[in-house]
Amino acid sequence: MIPFSDQPGPRRRSTPVVMVTLVLVNLLVFLYELSLGDALPRFVQAYGVVAYEITAGRDMPPTIPYPVYFTLITSMFLHGGLLHIAGNMIFLWVFGDNVEDTLGHFGFLLFYCMAGILAGLSQVLVDPSSQTPGIGASGAIAGVLAAYLVLFPRATVRTLLVLGPFITITRLSAVILIGFWILFQFVSGLLSLGLAPGQASGVAYWAHIGGFFAGLVMIWLYKRWSGAGARQY
Repeated sequence: MIPFSDQPGPRRRSTPVVMVTLVLVNLLVFLYELSLGDALPRFVQAYGVVAYEITAGRDMPPTIPYPVYFTLITSMFLHGGLLHIAGNMIFLWVFGDNVEDTLGHFGFLLFYCMAGILAGLSQVLVDPSSQTPGIGASGAIAGVLAAYLVLFPRATVRTLLVLGPFITITRLSAVILIGFWILFQFVSGLLSLGLAPGQASGVAYWAHIGGFFAGLVMIWLYKRWSGAGARQY
């Protein structure tokens, strides 16, 4: 299911400058990654979040000129390929603007970064001895999806639906689309726990799950403190 437009309710009130900036920064960093050639694996190892380094509190070669915990931020802007970044940016583009409209520009940026950091820490907790770098904006975007689901439960999403040879464009409830996405992450995350050492999944499912539930908690706190119920559709 590939979303490409949404219909959450009334038109948004502001220009999503933070969401657009995040998309552009991710794309520029990805272009920089492509320019590195053979140096790319070393760059990813240095700036990706490595569970063992976070657990031990020390940076392992290749090192960065910042505290190792800074990789919880830098890893959010790295991607492992065209499909990886395309999928993430499509979801951020479709769902991020209305969440930013509700939270405000600074509030959305803070929410996005906190969801990404907590997502990275979730993966660290699940596999604290891993020395494989984790990269991608998926955890932060999972938090955005959680916020969207709470703020706009009646929204519909125009979606490219692919079921084997059957391909169509349809409009799905955001609850169905996002609900199916998090269910898939949760089931995949549980299955990944049974993998033997050295057979770890290439997808950090628990970062996605952690980011989603972090988003649920943060948006609940936001609603509780701000009385934002008037913007629910």
